[in-house]
Amino acid sequence: MPQMYLCFLWHMHQPFYKDLISGEYKLPWTRMHALKDYYGMARILEEFPAVKQTFNLVPSLVAQVVEYASGQAADPFLQMALKPAEGLNDWERAFVLKHSFYSDPRQMIYRYPRYGELYDAWQAQKGSSGRILFGPQELRDVQMWSQLAWFDEEFHEGDPEIAEWLRRGRNFSPDDQRRMGEKQREIIGHVLPVYRKLAQSGQIEISTTPYYHPILPLVCDSDIARVSHPGVALPPRFHYPQDARHQLAMARQYIGAQFGAAPVGLWPSEGSVSDEVFTLASEVGFEWAASDSGVLDQTIGHNSGVDGLYRPYQWRQSARQLGVIFRDHFMSDLIGFVYSKMDAAGAAADFLRRIRENCAGILRSGRDALVPIILDGENAWEYYHRNGRPFLRELYGRISADAGFTAVTVSEALRRVSPEPLDHIFPGSWINANFDVWIGADEDNQAWSELLRARQTYDQATTVNEEQRRLAFEELLIAEGSDWCWWYGPEHTSDNREEFDQLYRSHLANVYRFLSLTPPEELSHPILRATVPAVLIQPAGPIHPVIDGQVTSFFEWLGAGNYRVDDRSGSMHGQKFLVKEVQFGSDGTNFYLRVDFHPESEGELAALELRLTARPMDGAAPSAMTIGFSAGSAEARELHLAAAPDGRVDCAFAQVLELGVPLAALGVKPGDGLRFLFSLWQGGLPMEAVPQQGWLEMPTTNPVEMAG
Repeated sequence: MPQMYLCFLWHMHQPFYKDLISGEYKLPWTRMHALKDYYGMARILEEFPAVKQTFNLVPSLVAQVVEYASGQAADPFLQMALKPAEGLNDWERAFVLKHSFYSDPRQMIYRYPRYGELYDAWQAQKGSSGRILFGPQELRDVQMWSQLAWFDEEFHEGDPEIAEWLRRGRNFSPDDQRRMGEKQREIIGHVLPVYRKLAQSGQIEISTTPYYHPILPLVCDSDIARVSHPGVALPPRFHYPQDARHQLAMARQYIGAQFGAAPVGLWPSEGSVSDEVFTLASEVGFEWAASDSGVLDQTIGHNSGVDGLYRPYQWRQSARQLGVIFRDHFMSDLIGFVYSKMDAAGAAADFLRRIRENCAGILRSGRDALVPIILDGENAWEYYHRNGRPFLRELYGRISADAGFTAVTVSEALRRVSPEPLDHIFPGSWINANFDVWIGADEDNQAWSELLRARQTYDQATTVNEEQRRLAFEELLIAEGSDWCWWYGPEHTSDNREEFDQLYRSHLANVYRFLSLTPPEELSHPILRATVPAVLIQPAGPIHPVIDGQVTSFFEWLGAGNYRVDDRSGSMHGQKFLVKEVQFGSDGTNFYLRVDFHPESEGELAALELRLTARPMDGAAPSAMTIGFSAGSAEARELHLAAAPDGRVDCAFAQVLELGVPLAALGVKPGDGLRFLFSLWQGGLPMEAVPQQGWLEMPTTNPVEMAG
């Protein structure tokens, strides 16, 4: 009798958040989802032994879970949640409040009365840095709930300590904080063992993704994007198929070492495929891959319908072959976006009813139906009642009780159902069967251009040792990941877009650092077009400051232009805005610049460099210089002045940084305008850029015109 084979593939993925130089995790999402999703999604299957599934584990995610489980992960977000509330300074209190309410309010905050109460209080006093309503006890309750809300449902009743915290809800103690941190490591320590156990029993199959989750077709040849989107604007060609092969081989080796058997299944990052990718995957040992129904439609040249979708395929070119399944986009998205709004029983019943209706004609024809359901195994559940566990139990229970359904792994399905041949695959992803999310927009293209420059620099660098080259190459592989360009361009938004942008540029900067080179100045500027709000006022008259680093008189900078940064926007943990205000102007002969720093940043300035670039408004050659800070003073070095290479630059630092340089040395003619920008660097990494985008401009350096 024909069967309905249900193939669930849960994709488990987070970007690589660790900075290889500092060792810090720059965002906490791997840890948070390990507490709530990675363990529970596998563990629940032990209640339903007849339900077999495939879990796609991204190697860079697994590597992070391993480090968290060992207690070696340096996570500033967790450290801040565990720090005694009484010891938090103003900045730390603001940080705790900002990063403690990322959960979905309806299902993960208001579910717990105390957490909802704290959330409402925070919303009512945003901008006050927690000084009014949040004393030490309230802050500690925030710290606890920011973590407890992410603990897996199994531990709500199964762990006595966690159950007691949930019942009490408030008035947590420092000892509760400490134990909560220990509980996290215990829970994360259960994640990989449950996958190993289920894989060894045969209830799950483990597939994987190229190591750092790159869009493989674009890594092989970025110009292939024009096949799926003719005429799209593209950056200079990125063409490194050897990197794609390395990401595939490294993934298969790593997952094999972690789970005792090399995976034969591949979910290419974002379902992104091409003939070249399939060839590489087959060469390194993969036996099957998956993509999306939209890619299938483009490949066969028409709408596949359920008859074409609910069957496997065999891709073959030359001597290479690969089994392929294509996800049911509509049914997968029902789980991802729709069923969270329904009661569990109704949602499960609706899902299986639709599957039966889809399969009815196929079964009547005497053919088995293979139903590929592929989606994230982590992100949807925070929008479900009780993390989606009631829905999954309803769904798995109904599948187990219905003889018409058989839930199988992908490899098992490919053995049971005869495939249709494919002689090619259309290059595309699961989103609109193209690559527009990751390339084509201005931000995306700039990101690819910077990646290409770093990759070419790596190829040309020959003077560093093998360990440095290995680390530089690893940073390149991380930067090839899809997650960075997911947030560039117009398609997606997030509270953490700025952090993703900073992290991407840091990975690229680290390539240069490991190669003992200075990262290009462009990496100090955000790729994101969204800017930090700022106030800019042009100079109003001539200025004659004394370059001594002191605020000598109110009048010496009166008439200067002013650029004040609004630093209320978020930044990476541990990276605060250093610059408070910039003043600039001219006396007709010299260009003057003053930089005021935030009072709490004095201790960080000793290790900084300020790199200034200035150029005439007519686009003539720029001048560049570096100002070094040391022992409460400043000195100009590495001068590259366009018109007077041996020109003099006066600078001083005490209360403020003051700088004066002849306009003639900058190639600026009397009365002409100039534009400038600068960035702050620490340990070879760009920390802050002023302005965030573009240049600061003086339309004229003529004091008379300013005054007029």
